[in-house]
Amino acid sequence: MTDNNKPKLELNWVGKNNPEYDIANIEPRILEEDPTLSNCVNDPHTENMIIHGDNLLALKALLPEYEGKVKCVYIDPPFNTGSAFEHYDDSVEHSTWLSLMKSRLELLRLLLSDDGIIFVHIDYNEEAYLRILMDEIYGRNNFRNTFIVSRVKKNVREREKVKALNFAHDVILFYSKNDTSLILPPTKENKKEERWHGFDAAGYRNGMDYELFGFKPTAKNHWRWTKENTFTAIDNYDKWVSEFSDKFTLTEYWEKTGSKLRFVRKHMKTGKPEYFIPATTHDILDTNWMDILASAFRWSFPSGEKNESLLQRVFELNTNSGDLVLDSFLGSGTTAAVAHKMGRKYIGIEMGEHAYTHCKVRMDKVIDGSDQGGVSKAVDWKGGGAYKFYELAPSFIVTDEFGNPVIDTFYNDAKLIKAMCKLMNFTYAPSKTEYWKHGVGQGKNFLYVTTQLLSCAMIQQIAAHLAVGETLIICPKKYEPGADKIDSRITIKKIPQSVLKACHFGKKEYLLPIKETAIEEFDDEMDDGE
Repeated sequence: MTDNNKPKLELNWVGKNNPEYDIANIEPRILEEDPTLSNCVNDPHTENMIIHGDNLLALKALLPEYEGKVKCVYIDPPFNTGSAFEHYDDSVEHSTWLSLMKSRLELLRLLLSDDGIIFVHIDYNEEAYLRILMDEIYGRNNFRNTFIVSRVKKNVREREKVKALNFAHDVILFYSKNDTSLILPPTKENKKEERWHGFDAAGYRNGMDYELFGFKPTAKNHWRWTKENTFTAIDNYDKWVSEFSDKFTLTEYWEKTGSKLRFVRKHMKTGKPEYFIPATTHDILDTNWMDILASAFRWSFPSGEKNESLLQRVFELNTNSGDLVLDSFLGSGTTAAVAHKMGRKYIGIEMGEHAYTHCKVRMDKVIDGSDQGGVSKAVDWKGGGAYKFYELAPSFIVTDEFGNPVIDTFYNDAKLIKAMCKLMNFTYAPSKTEYWKHGVGQGKNFLYVTTQLLSCAMIQQIAAHLAVGETLIICPKKYEPGADKIDSRITIKKIPQSVLKACHFGKKEYLLPIKETAIEEFDDEMDDGE
């Protein structure tokens, strides 16, 4: 039996349970395409999205249609540098950052598919706190790795006493949604010819010190394989020499026999045993990604955009062509650019002017083929594809001059219907045959939204066409007295009154209180990796 009152290991901070940041209270806005900013001539039905607006509101807006559909999330949230908090108490600094990250991470988890994974790029300021927070949201058993990537280093030449050394790396926290997710280990090009290596290995192991070619390992060493496997490897080598050495190199023979055989021989001069290492073109990488510089400087982004090679490596871990990736801190647009070039579908969210000045401009260059930097050569990118550009709609409810809650004038009939479907947790799916079916809920429950006076006669007409087991919620602005009592299968909920408590309306943004700072000093021995 589980004791729900038993204390659990978690990170606590000022305002952690503030209802303002509870994802249940975030307004589910609608997204409106701006055809003048979209670039979808090549594919009018493209599913690629660039969204301008607050990313917390945008993530909530995506939830009804995209819950459980995102294969990979990569985010590079603003680092909590502390310089943005000169006038605030330290506890407020960390608490605000954590509260706003918590809400975003919770929504991102809901958007991930069952086999989805998430990567969060962060620096030393919040790494430890973020790790505990992600353990809480994603589950400690779903933590997979922490990758280290090289960061731009200050060009320090003088040697003097300092409080701490310069930080040479950022980290990427890697979590899965479930513990069944699998990834393909990344590789790095590193060509090596086939070669032979001494057969002994460090450390004593019982039973691994048998005699071989008249030799035994020293007291502190052991042979690499068991006696049985070793003598099989000797036979494998002898067979290649006698039957195939005039036809194939040993690496070719190894490949043709399934890349599984082992080979052992006597060293030609010493007579000591040695084992064969096939030729390789790539090394399998671990969590040390210091071969890639995290930032690049091709797009005049104040703090440097992310290196395209880094995103390529991330996407190759678990995504294939057509899989959906998401970045809710799009910045200069690197995630969208790399996803586009690699044939992945993508959703990118950017709240700042960067959405227009960087993301759109950059993606247009990707599509017309003029962007040949980054991973373009590696993936043979020539141009093509499309995306649609969306704006986040304003809050559904505003306050009029008399202090009364009213529906924002932005919402005409069509937009009103979409908004009400989100607010009432219905899927927007207007019926082509029955005008009173705007949204589809669970089972046979439907939603109808109207700005007209809902009359008793209209209720009777609709009721006559309801199929067995169907129920209907009607959301009018006004209705005739008695209309709500005509048919028990029909429920009337007046707008806007019926949704006033559905969420927190009127929030323009949920900003992370960070200001990015430009990187001014670079290590002149490193380039941008692109």
